[in-house]
Amino acid sequence: MSDSMKTRRILDLLDLTLLRMDASESDLAKVCEQANKHRTAAVCVFPRHAGFVRDHLEEGISMALVAGGFPQGSDSPAEIFDAVEDAVSKGADEIDCVLEPRDDNSFPGELELAKLIAMREAAQGRILKVILETPLLGERQLRAATRMALSAGADFVKSCTGQRGGCSDETVTILAGEVSRHCLSFEGKPGVKISGGISKRRDAERLIALVNKEDESISGSDRLRIGASSLLADLVDGGLGRN
Repeated sequence: MSDSMKTRRILDLLDLTLLRMDASESDLAKVCEQANKHRTAAVCVFPRHAGFVRDHLEEGISMALVAGGFPQGSDSPAEIFDAVEDAVSKGADEIDCVLEPRDDNSFPGELELAKLIAMREAAQGRILKVILETPLLGERQLRAATRMALSAGADFVKSCTGQRGGCSDETVTILAGEVSRHCLSFEGKPGVKISGGISKRRDAERLIALVNKEDESISGSDRLRIGASSLLADLVDGGLGRN
């Protein structure tokens, strides 16, 4: 596969991200311009920026809104429901929502299930990406939270916000393995969103390969995404292979 084809493959999976509450219209316009030019899968922003982004994104590029607290998720299922519902009312095609970890052996438990149900119901059929904040979880908690999120109807399980640690190779392998396992027993084809410190093409390619090693069917933007704000520069501005 040529470098241009490899680049196109990654761009097709990219959720171009701008998660700054103080982002200016100039900042938002630049992100939308980049997404339109390079045809990324989505642009991911806060709900307060939804109106501007919707007006500036071309057809075929999804608007993903982060709802329910970021980088720290809400502890209240009712608050999560209201926040996700508000994001839907602002035109979200997709919802990214943090399932906040608890430093407790009972995690994930009834509270987390209630949050996941709130997310799923409030999303009203929109694509739901549940952020598991994996740097704060041990393997048992990670596997249990992933299985619970998938069982509650998450369309994607997402590694982390990137604000409290990055995404490890082990995490990606576990997420992909759990999604593959889920698909053996249940209907539907959920996916994996890789995020957290991914700024180089070589890292994106390595992580995609880890996903595909677990399950080759987890591919294409309907089942695999990469959340990043700085990866695009390395893909298209001459940074390929330099570092």
